[in-house]
Amino acid sequence: MGDMANLFGTGRFAQPSGQEESADEAQEAADEAAEEVRRRLAADAGDVEAMSVLGAMLLRRGDFDGAESHLRAATAAGDRAAANNLGVLLHQRGYADDAAGWWRIAAVAGSAAAAHALGRHFRERGDEPAAEYWLCQSAEQGHVLGAYALADLLEHRGDGAGAERWMRAAAERGHREAAYRLARALDRGAGPDRVGRDRAAAPAADEAEQWYRQAAARGHRRAALHLGTILERRGELKEAGRWYLTSAKDGEARAACALGFLLRDAGDTESAAVWWLRAAQDGDGNAANALGALHAERGETQTAERWYRAAMDAGDDNGAYNLGLLCAEQGRTAQAEQWYRRAAYAGHREASNALAILLLRGGDESGAEPWFSKAAEAGSVDAAFNLGILHAGRGEERAALRWYEGAAAAGHTEAALQVGMARLRDGDEREAERFLRCAAGGGSAEAAYRLATVLDARRPPAPAHELGETAQEKSECEEWYERAASQGHRRAQVRVGMLAAARGDVVEAARWYREAAEAGSRNGAFNLGLLLAREGSEPEAVVWWRRAADAGHGRAALRLALVCARRGELAEGQRWADRAVSLGPAEVGERAARLRDALRQELSA
Repeated sequence: MGDMANLFGTGRFAQPSGQEESADEAQEAADEAAEEVRRRLAADAGDVEAMSVLGAMLLRRGDFDGAESHLRAATAAGDRAAANNLGVLLHQRGYADDAAGWWRIAAVAGSAAAAHALGRHFRERGDEPAAEYWLCQSAEQGHVLGAYALADLLEHRGDGAGAERWMRAAAERGHREAAYRLARALDRGAGPDRVGRDRAAAPAADEAEQWYRQAAARGHRRAALHLGTILERRGELKEAGRWYLTSAKDGEARAACALGFLLRDAGDTESAAVWWLRAAQDGDGNAANALGALHAERGETQTAERWYRAAMDAGDDNGAYNLGLLCAEQGRTAQAEQWYRRAAYAGHREASNALAILLLRGGDESGAEPWFSKAAEAGSVDAAFNLGILHAGRGEERAALRWYEGAAAAGHTEAALQVGMARLRDGDEREAERFLRCAAGGGSAEAAYRLATVLDARRPPAPAHELGETAQEKSECEEWYERAASQGHRRAQVRVGMLAAARGDVVEAARWYREAAEAGSRNGAFNLGLLLAREGSEPEAVVWWRRAADAGHGRAALRLALVCARRGELAEGQRWADRAVSLGPAEVGERAARLRDALRQELSA
């Protein structure tokens, strides 16, 4: 837009002034008047062609009375164009049958335009065989409107191949609606026996895009919308935006809505809101929902609710669903349930799932289950997963697994984890690995950890290494442990620390142990204490062992008891030994009991 302004400003892009345009129009009017005078003189002198042309000029102007006499005279002299135009005149006056008579005369004489008009006349009368005959006569003579009308008739009759042949012929001659409809047919993959076999080298999608582009370039607003959609899907956002803009300016509400989303994604929410407003005012429910969401994000709940209602009034079920979400966020549970129900009864699957969750939270499990089922059967992956949870809570493991498997097949990460865990319990390690890989790849830290444990159990024992030795190459299981650890999985963090320590990488081991310990892992705190003690930092090690022991770690309590005994803090040592006995496990309890008894004897001596 700036470039165009600069061109205007420098004078390199010349614009006609208002005076120049007025002068041009006046000159055209004068030329037309002069041409009419010449034609009248020639017609009065008996020139048949002049009669025909003059009649056509008057017909275009709306002077039916003046046109008819000239057209009849030219028709009587055998001019087929005049016969066709006389038919047009009579048709506009309401004499359809008389018009058809003159069109027949012109069509028999070879007028493609008259054959097209006659074919349209018979189709309006319901005589499809006669319509097809005359439209075929017109189309075969290269008449673009005849080809399009014939294609439309054949498509209506279910003759896909014939319809595409003539639709293509009309499109190739520049008929924009034909180009658009041909593109739509190619987009849908219609007509496996398409006549375009000579174009088989070009994929149908590419050919559809070409026809959309041709129709859009001729001003077809829906073609511009579809072309923008194709380009956006391909990532060519700048060009997509241009076509959306072209379509939106021509009044296509869906294009205005799509342009709004494109602008929002680019960070220009103010411009997006302008286009959404334009689309919403033209009845686009999706745009109204977008405006509602925008105002909801700004905390303008009343305005958001108004736009959601507008979306609902436009027939968009998302409006009712979004109203339900808005009410639920405000704690208006009864109203949320009302709107969820409205959307759910209309077939909105996410509303069905949300309604079921609302009912379940209210303790109505029997009321929730049918809505979960309805949503799942409609394709809601979340609802399928929730049904799995519902059945698992009842102890119906087989039913739960069936729903988990369905959700996992649709890409639900947590469902894949649940199936993987079930397969592990059943001893089917290979299937477990497959599902755990899916879940881990989907971002589940627990799945990454479980997958790592499966792989860890298979690998041969690594040779022993002393701390400080050169690190070895990491195995796949360690990579999965690290992925889980980086997502905050505490057990994975401890395991990564242990593997790093086994490789001799003390710094890496300490980092992971510390991260796990600070997140509340008692094993992490204990292992960090061990590492610090080996490195000569016993005072800091005691701090972490104390944290681990306070969290219920028996070995940490035993370590504290030993440290206290070595320092001569016998009472404190006995206290930690008692704690270790109570925490266990059995081996630790036995050692702690012996230490406690020894400390007690020492204290009583």
